[in-house]
Amino acid sequence: MSEEENTEVIQLAPGLAAALAPPSESTDTRGRRGPDPLAGLRSWVPRTRLGHMVMSGEITTYEQAIDSGFPIREVEIVDALLPDLTDDVLGVNMIQRMTDSGRRVRFNVLCVVGNSDGYVGLAVCKGKEVSSTIRKAIDKAKLNLIPVMRGNGSWESSEGPGNSVPFKVTGRSGSTRITLMPAPAGKGLVIGDYGRRVLTLAGITDVWARSAGQTRTTINFARATFNALVELNRTKITDGDRERLNITKGRKMQ
Repeated sequence: MSEEENTEVIQLAPGLAAALAPPSESTDTRGRRGPDPLAGLRSWVPRTRLGHMVMSGEITTYEQAIDSGFPIREVEIVDALLPDLTDDVLGVNMIQRMTDSGRRVRFNVLCVVGNSDGYVGLAVCKGKEVSSTIRKAIDKAKLNLIPVMRGNGSWESSEGPGNSVPFKVTGRSGSTRITLMPAPAGKGLVIGDYGRRVLTLAGITDVWARSAGQTRTTINFARATFNALVELNRTKITDGDRERLNITKGRKMQ
């Protein structure tokens, strides 16, 4: 056998493979906003055991990384395993504080990331500059990703899979309480704007919602919606209910 036949082809994570691939002449970067998202992967030097496993090709999917039991502490791991994540800055608030040395200005940034197919993360960060704080909030949200449980729990829907919540669940942040309820396919997201943006990146397309408390607070409204998705994962479900409600957790693998 020749040396080429003996050489094993190492399968890399999709984001890492795209970063290490030779650049294409037809690539058009004129519409790109901000820095190249793959630039960090090209110069990435893993510092954790999970990072070394992703770099060597032992782990190629985010589901394998979760099953490994190792904590995800490097943003590059998420970029390598889920390169299709989209970020959305929900709010940028300026905080002014008067001190003995003068006026102190800081920024509070709320950001959500998701792949619109079962993974979403939310984070709030503070900093002195807007651009660096947004970057820090995006990285923190990526490290705070959770798998989203979806199903068909509405009595108005016909049998089969669905992209709604499988049952009623409530999330809370401060005085704001958001209750998500199953909705039939085609109903859409009947919820406030910030909750809609969180659920859209989570991959939920149909839901009824009920709110209580101080709902005009942007951060608490988005956090309450996110905490409701967290409560879904904490609920114990039998195998019979999982099959009856067509529940899926995370990405819907083809």
